[in-house]
Amino acid sequence: MKKCIGVLAHVDAGKTTFSEQILYHTKSIRSRGRVDHKNSFLDNHNIEKERGITVFSDQGVFEMGDSTYYLIDTPGHIDFSCEMERAIGIMDYAILIISAVEGVQGHTETVWNLLKKYNVPTLFFVNKLDRTGADLERVIKEIQINLTNDICYIDNLNNLNEDAIEFISERDEELLERYFNGEYQQEIWINKLKKLIKESKLFPCFGGSALQDVGIVEFLEALDRLTYTEYDENTEFSGKVYKIRHDDNGTRITFIKALSGILKVRDEINVLNDDENIVKEKVSSIRTYNGNKFVTVDKVVAGDIFAVTGISKINSGDGIGNLKEKTNFQMVPTLMSSVLFDRSYNIKEVLGYFKILEAEDPSLNVLWNEAYQEIHVHIMGRIQLEVLKEVVFERFNLKVDFGPCEIMYKETINNNVKGYGHFEPLRHYAEVHLMIEKAKRGAGIVFKNKCHTDHLTTGNQNLIRSHIFEREHHGILTGSPLTDVKITLLTGRAHNKHTEGGDFREATFRALRQGLEKAENILLEPYYKFKIDVELDYMGRVLSDIQKLNGTFDSPNTSLNKVSISGRGPVATFMDYSMELIAFTKGKGSISLIFDGYDICHNTEYVIEKRGYNKDADIEYSSNSVFCSKGQGFIVPWNEAESYMHCEII
Repeated sequence: MKKCIGVLAHVDAGKTTFSEQILYHTKSIRSRGRVDHKNSFLDNHNIEKERGITVFSDQGVFEMGDSTYYLIDTPGHIDFSCEMERAIGIMDYAILIISAVEGVQGHTETVWNLLKKYNVPTLFFVNKLDRTGADLERVIKEIQINLTNDICYIDNLNNLNEDAIEFISERDEELLERYFNGEYQQEIWINKLKKLIKESKLFPCFGGSALQDVGIVEFLEALDRLTYTEYDENTEFSGKVYKIRHDDNGTRITFIKALSGILKVRDEINVLNDDENIVKEKVSSIRTYNGNKFVTVDKVVAGDIFAVTGISKINSGDGIGNLKEKTNFQMVPTLMSSVLFDRSYNIKEVLGYFKILEAEDPSLNVLWNEAYQEIHVHIMGRIQLEVLKEVVFERFNLKVDFGPCEIMYKETINNNVKGYGHFEPLRHYAEVHLMIEKAKRGAGIVFKNKCHTDHLTTGNQNLIRSHIFEREHHGILTGSPLTDVKITLLTGRAHNKHTEGGDFREATFRALRQGLEKAENILLEPYYKFKIDVELDYMGRVLSDIQKLNGTFDSPNTSLNKVSISGRGPVATFMDYSMELIAFTKGKGSISLIFDGYDICHNTEYVIEKRGYNKDADIEYSSNSVFCSKGQGFIVPWNEAESYMHCEII
């Protein structure tokens, strides 16, 4: 049986030490490393060793019973949440580590919400029970309040106590009847427990100390007994990509989880490229990794975690083979920074380096800003920038720095408009008519085609669609990316002789821009959902701060001398509030911040003025159309273009 087990936690909860113990006791490694000794097996990158934190998701492999386990150690710092989410997508089960001293922390809730999104069955392990200040009962209560009430503490799986027996019985009518009749049978209850865990209806909790090796062996036995998978090798191959890396020679390595079937070396597999067309690529080699070491194999089967070479057209989150879907990740960067480097370097070469890093971490969303002649990267936080700086130097021997972190704004519209674009300089011809409608928050760009093939060939229609999705389009308020709009191709026109490559790109962009000129444009900014826990004495201060920061909050929940306040507010105002909160509560207050999508900007006029974007000076976009008369092209302003269009205005 193949099982992929992920280990997740808030930073410093003991996740990597826990993973070391698991690998040691299953004889996957000969000696246990420690984070503080810089010799842990899965934190094998120099940056991870020096910083003492997990930055990259790495895997260990071990055998137990009749099962092969793939153990995925994930980053615990919020700045590397995107890396963590990509790994969660392939897990069969998750182990969520919580410190018995610090309890449920801000990032713990973020991890829990992601596990719920991907419906990953989860086992809890309360760590550091040997530490001063450890309180198992308090932590379990925090889990019940903040995460789930369906948690069942198990101190001995071979001899379930009365509370655990009753807890399991309450979730099944047949067991409940047996319980009341005094017909308890250990094996029946354990089998039911396995099923409830698999269905995410019950979450078992264990305790111990990873550093002192307490409770680890017992947990391992429970893990093997309570988990199972059902993969089918006798169907067509399908898999999901969860990681891209490059080796020292620049070879692209694609990490995949096989979901069904068998994959062999030299097999051709279906992949969905950026244009959403299915293409075939051939597998050159297959590797199975344990830490940073690998062995080559001839084939892999459903349930295996492996890496291949020879595939170049897919990204993290993509399905391959019989699986066509792409994963929409929840964790997205809200900050942007410019790359600063010595201009004696070749700009294209530097951009190429960052594009390699983008392939490995798509959330970086590396962009070339033509107007400022700058490379921009999207990031989660300042720690990520520090790590990125070290990675660039280590891998490419390039010294870089980064500009100030700026909020990533977006733009949308609040009404429905039509946009018209025509591009006809001498010996070129294309015309595009679009309907641009507002869409719900978080929808991104949605495309629909209503153009008849009598007006445009299917090939040209697909060309227009590809141009809609080929890049992030600039809004006209600040030049920020356009989002949450539905774009419908109404009609268009080509010329048998003069339409060439790029003509429809020009016409499409001009139609989009012309529509935005007529629309009610709105500036959006990223928002956090927050939860603040402080002593009751600080409630007034916190509520006042939330209002000053342009946030909103629900009715506070009080318990004894504690208060919990949940709400929502702009990333721009809340991103640094944690430091202030810790200062005035003398370290006793805590805040969890979870990205909660985009909404209307709280200070639109200020941002527009600060950005100073001139929509008419954007060299990448024009609202005007180009027509031809008597062998010469001439420009028609956007507000006059409709009367010049060749197609009938719908």
